Amino acid sequence: MSADAPQGAGTDPERPAGRRPQQRKQVLLRLDPLLHDALSRWANDELRSTNAQIEFLLRKALTEAGRLPRGAGGPARRGRPPKRREPAPETDPDAAVGPQGHPADGTDGAAGGR
Repeated sequence: MSADAPQGAGTDPERPAGRRPQQRKQVLLRLDPLLHDALSRWANDELRSTNAQIEFLLRKALTEAGRLPRGAGGPARRGRPPKRREPAPETDPDAAVGPQGHPADGTDGAAGGR
């Protein structure tokens, strides 16, 4: 516990005020096995993980009740995280290529035009 961090209701000593956490919260949730099976089947029907389905339902319920915090981030992006992309090589603007690989100026690329 830090001496300079204010303690009180709603404060988190691990996080500066006004900042959202960088990682998603991990929560242990105990469910009736039949309820979990039903959620898993529903998640599979909608091509989601069970965890994503639970988050979807919680967000929907909070929104309908008018209790979803304004600063709440969107749901996690589906699938794997994107690969880091290499910067695209610079291209010569005079060599611009249009659809189907033809030069953008409409010529066939041969000297002297058509």
